[in-house]
Amino acid sequence: MSQHRHRRAPARSRPRHRYLLVGGVFAATVGLGTGLGLWAYGGDGDTPGTDRSAPQPASPASPSTTYPLSQAPRTIPAVRDFTAARGPGWRPAKGERVVVSDDSLADEGKLIAEELGLSYGGRTDDVRTGDVHLTLGGGQKGNPESYTMTVRDGRVTISGPADTGVFYGTRTLKQEVRGAGAAPEGVVNDAPAKPRRGFMLDIARKPYSAGWIEDRIRELGDLKYNELGLHFSDDQAFRIESDTHPEIVSQDHLTKAQVKRIVDLAASRHITVVPEIDSPGHLGAVIAAHPDLQLRNAQGVASRGALDISQPAAAKIVDDLLGEYADLFPGPYWHLGGDEYQALTVRDPAASYPQLAAAARKAYGPSGTVADLATGWLNARAATVRDRGRTPRAWNDGFYRDTSVRPDEDIEVAYWTGKEIGARQPDAYLAEGRKVLNYNDEFFYYVLGQPQTFVYPTGQRIYEQWTPRVLRGTEAVPARYDSQILGGSFAVWSDLPRAQTEQQVAAGIRMPLRATVQKLWDPDKPPLSWTDFTALADKLG
Repeated sequence: MSQHRHRRAPARSRPRHRYLLVGGVFAATVGLGTGLGLWAYGGDGDTPGTDRSAPQPASPASPSTTYPLSQAPRTIPAVRDFTAARGPGWRPAKGERVVVSDDSLADEGKLIAEELGLSYGGRTDDVRTGDVHLTLGGGQKGNPESYTMTVRDGRVTISGPADTGVFYGTRTLKQEVRGAGAAPEGVVNDAPAKPRRGFMLDIARKPYSAGWIEDRIRELGDLKYNELGLHFSDDQAFRIESDTHPEIVSQDHLTKAQVKRIVDLAASRHITVVPEIDSPGHLGAVIAAHPDLQLRNAQGVASRGALDISQPAAAKIVDDLLGEYADLFPGPYWHLGGDEYQALTVRDPAASYPQLAAAARKAYGPSGTVADLATGWLNARAATVRDRGRTPRAWNDGFYRDTSVRPDEDIEVAYWTGKEIGARQPDAYLAEGRKVLNYNDEFFYYVLGQPQTFVYPTGQRIYEQWTPRVLRGTEAVPARYDSQILGGSFAVWSDLPRAQTEQQVAAGIRMPLRATVQKLWDPDKPPLSWTDFTALADKLG
């Protein structure tokens, strides 16, 4: 993604961040001396419009009116390029419209109209003063997430190469109005630095209500996130209704109808839901219904949550589930897990698990190892989802060193830790040419109850110390690998599910989510101090 240079007004014109058309600033500048009207609320009831019966500024302004140079909008994430101008800006008023130039923008148009208390005028070539006009074109060629927002002649035009960019432009407008009451005169050109901006939620160990998840989707959409990961299978529970294997589903679960509503709401906010059925470890809920598939060592001791991957039936049940949920989750990505397989956490896997060693030799010859067998398992599951048009993803500790069987090249690396046995630096994956997603557990792991060495991450630390190139610990990988780092994801893990309520989780992740998306949208030093950023977040809600 190409980067934009911040363009700012000269320092003398920026004593404080001001917006035109707000209270006394407008009155002093334009000399109306009258109030600007009563706020009226529309949509979700959180974003104001103006009562049209109150006195309104003339639009466009008379040629004799003089305005100060506008100031860049304050949004989260911050816009990356703003060309200031002199003019009255724009604020919502009852009776004014959102119109579109293409029917494909109808959903975006109806949403922002509801949120700003405007009417939706549909598709038209008749664009009037006061309108918000959504149109295709503009932005960065080839970047569907880019957009241009122009405030001029008493109207707002938001354009982008695709509906995604136009949607992000409406999020910028919504924040401008909510924070300052108006959009400043000028032109915003904006696009994210990283194409993947995610939030992952462990619903396996703690059941979250569908309503809570939907609230997070609305929050994520306004912040320009574009991925929601759902980790819905683990040792503790399997949380989504299943038709192929109903025996594995936990009592407290989401129905497929609820999941479809979640997926549809996410799609309306241009968010892809990425499902994760972790295997061959973390499958205790499946094994509880199929104990014959549990991995046991040479002494017959069961390995918690681990499938015996020497058994063909183990592969069949996982492939059944992957196939079943393909239609429920139509997005382009699938997380296969692959981490913490117990057979590969012991000193001598072949001696501890002779059945796995025998299966490895049968599949890969006399030198085949248990790690080869686990890699073959990962590749086979990748083929299952690839056949359904999905790009596979796996945790970095599911990629083993010194194996004769290599993980398929298209499996994206979800890098979260460097603490596993045989751990490798992130450079090792990048040097192979692999695409990597940043889940750095020292910044992004919100683990309920703070077990082991985990502590709740803070937004300030992310905001001030992290960039997408900081994949492990606090050290950045070389800049030459930047294009291979697709983005990152903040993650909530529910290890001690009763440690926090849903409401406490929402409050705890609020500022970390905002800090994360700021650095994924623009990894450079943010334009605001942490104190000012927090104050802005409070104003925007």
